[in-house]
This record gives sequence, structure tokens and C-alpha cells, in this order.
Amino acid sequence: MSRQYVFTTTYGGPDGEKLTERPVPEPGTGQVTVQVKAAGVNPVDWKIRQGLLGTREPVPVPMGREVAGVVTAVGADVADLTAGDEVLGLVAHGEGGFADHTLLDAADLVAKPEDISFATAALIPVAGTTAYDLTHQIELEEGQSLVILGAGGGVGHLAAQIGRVHQFRVIGVASEGKRELVESTGAVFVAAGAGAADAVRDLLPEGADLLVDLVGGQALRDLAAVAKSPGLIVSAADGDTAVALGGSGREADPESLSKITDVIGYQVITPQVSHTFGLDQAREALALVESGHATGKVIIAP
Repeated sequence: MSRQYVFTTTYGGPDGEKLTERPVPEPGTGQVTVQVKAAGVNPVDWKIRQGLLGTREPVPVPMGREVAGVVTAVGADVADLTAGDEVLGLVAHGEGGFADHTLLDAADLVAKPEDISFATAALIPVAGTTAYDLTHQIELEEGQSLVILGAGGGVGHLAAQIGRVHQFRVIGVASEGKRELVESTGAVFVAAGAGAADAVRDLLPEGADLLVDLVGGQALRDLAAVAKSPGLIVSAADGDTAVALGGSGREADPESLSKITDVIGYQVITPQVSHTFGLDQAREALALVESGHATGKVIIAP
């Protein structure tokens, strides 16, 4: 039996992205084979393709990190999982999520809640856990302030909702075209770019209790001073810059996948799926994410 999957033949631009057929993988010890129902598309995907996260992995490199689907085969030493189980998780090393079948390590997946769709579930392993980690890395109390730089993307949208649930005062910085999405979370919208820092200072004269960064670079440097102290800056996009400013990169909680899955399963917060592409449209899906213009999350549904 064959499968379709997307990989890149070179590190660099999108011209290396290819869709091809290979045999459906057999699960190894501690693994399961999953029929992919939906795969999330994330900035990390194009950064891997570009080689920005290193080029030590030999090409071709499979693409896609997070999926939701149905177990079709179970490897040795896997307990409590059988064919037909609905799951979500990160793909196994050397595998890709932009495929109709892939491998997951049993240790890196959880059961999909019955009351959420595969499309929603596919956004939890990367986007959901990132939002959870960033909003819990520095614990805030009810009424304290959370500023999110890049609040109009999939992670930012979830982070803003988490802030609302905890009754933080949330300010979302994003491009003007994402105002409606940001405000739908209950956050106060601030337009990104020149003047953003001043606008946040007007809203928070004493400074922000936590600055969550999903953009990095100069945008982070420009906004950094709104935090009450540099140690209150946490970045998932540019840990090096955050550390140079006195803050920190994301610290992953090993329990975040199960925790955020429970929260989304209870529909306390809801990921926003903005665009759905077929597997043969993977290049267009990734280009949209790479452009920075996507509101909410982009998925591929094989």
C-alpha cells in the first residue's frame, strides 16, 4: 500500500517542495501508524525547509510536524492503543505530517476528544502547546496584564483566549487586517508597527506583567520596553533576541499536550481554522503561513 507525502529536496525556497508516493510506513517499537485526517501548518515548517533550524538532517526532509488522525497499525510495546483510535500528536523523528499516513511515537500523542473535529485537533500539538507554555511560563494572577506580539496568528489567538479564561487583561498586537480576530477573544487590539509601543504604554502606564512574543526580531526589540522588567519577556519566535534583552525563550512543559487538549476538549477555548488545503496544495498552504498574512491557523486535510 502506498501513501502520498510532501518533502523538500533542498534547503532553501519552496521550489524544493515535492509531493510523491512511498509505501505506508510500518510502526516500529513504541510507534503507531496513523491515517492523517488533518495536519497543522506552522512557521516552523518553512523555517525547517529554509534551513534556519539547521541543515544536519539529510535531504529529502519530510514536512509537517502536527497531525490528528486514526490509528491503523500498532507497533511493539505500545499499550492502550488499537487500530481505529482517534489521536493527535507530533510526528515521529524522520516523518512528516503533510501526508495521508505517518508515524507517531506513542509517548508523543494523546486521544482526540470526541467533541472536537480533526481539524481542531491537528492544531493542538504545536500551536496549542506553544500557547499553553508561553502563558504559563511566568504565572500571572487575575487582573494582571498580558501583551501578545503576533496575536493574530494561530498561537496568538489561543494565547489570548487562555488569557481571557484566566481573567488577565490581554492586549493583542497584530496587523490591522487581524483586528477582528484579536478582538473576538476579548483582547484590546493594538496595531503593529510604528507607534505600537506607545499605544501599549498608554494602555499600561505601569508596564506589562508578561510580554509574549510570536514575531521576534526588530518588532520584539521595539516592544520590549513595555514589559515591567526584561525578565517578563518570553518568546517562541526568537529566543536569542529575548535572552539578549533579558528575557527567555519558550520552556516546554512535558504535560502541556495533555493539559491543553483537555482545555480545548471542554471547548473552553477554540482554535481558529482560517484556511483548509488539500495535500496537493501543500505549497500554497505553506506559502500563506510564510507570508505572515494568515489569520488563525492553516491546515492540510489529505
